[in-house]
Amino acid sequence: MLRWHRPLMLSSGLMALLAVALLVPFVVDERTLDGMPLWAKPLKFAVSVAVYSFTWAWLLSLQRRDRRWGRWAGTVLAVAGVAEVAVIVFQAARGHRSHFNASSPLDAALFGAMGLMIIALMLANIVAAVAVLLDRQADRPTTWAVRLGLVISTLGLAGGGLMLGPRPGQSLAGGIIGAHTVGLPDGGPGLPLLGWSTAGGDLRVGHFVGMHALQLLPLVPLALAALSRRMPVLAPERVRLGLTLTAGGGYAAVFALTVWQALRGQPLIQPDAVTLAAAAAVLVAVLAGAALSLRPGPRRADAGDVTKITASAATAGAVR
Repeated sequence: MLRWHRPLMLSSGLMALLAVALLVPFVVDERTLDGMPLWAKPLKFAVSVAVYSFTWAWLLSLQRRDRRWGRWAGTVLAVAGVAEVAVIVFQAARGHRSHFNASSPLDAALFGAMGLMIIALMLANIVAAVAVLLDRQADRPTTWAVRLGLVISTLGLAGGGLMLGPRPGQSLAGGIIGAHTVGLPDGGPGLPLLGWSTAGGDLRVGHFVGMHALQLLPLVPLALAALSRRMPVLAPERVRLGLTLTAGGGYAAVFALTVWQALRGQPLIQPDAVTLAAAAAVLVAVLAGAALSLRPGPRRADAGDVTKITASAATAGAVR
């Protein structure tokens, strides 16, 4: 029986309700901040933390052995996530930036507090990941999907550190320390709702892709198991394991590619020839991995074959 982590479930439910509530100011408040609707960032973070908390509640429920330190790590994840969103909502209500803002003592203190929350979140993420990884799941495809999702999501979370630290021309006197845009100041043209820069590199892309490996990769073996009922080629565990590992490797490559693209100051929607070539190489590798996974395995002897082999051996013995 699954034992859902209560603080994480509470965090997920609270953030889901907050996201619904934030739809009202998002629609009716016409104010903007850094070129985006004022309430877009709180809405995005509320949705993200709701999904993140629910996923961790599910992952921790998979433990066959209840580890108190793992559940404590889950509680830290829940508290840190809710606290970070609370600061973001508070700053939006004031019409102020929540991240990279040191324009006043209060803004600097809140951004510093968020930094501590992120550190706590990352450490708790690692501890909770170890707790989950110590247990083998129902089958090998699911086990490896969870493992890869945890590793990539931890790297995605750590990727947020690339946004910290002063950029050229920034100082405490200027009130802004750090940025998510590479090559340009924050606040330029961006994708609708997401806000990812369409004029320069944006480190939020890799951060988003990496963190959500935790939600997406475990869905792969579940989908393959469901499809195997209608597609016999997917029935062998060997095939589903190969496809799961291929999906995990492809996802990790996409994560690395988005970070690399952003660090080169290149917008996500305007890849150059080098980026396109790298993406094509990733696609070819994924297709090759899928093809290898789908190859027929060695034929196993069925009951009839065993009977024939036994009879042949008996006959040969009688002749001798």
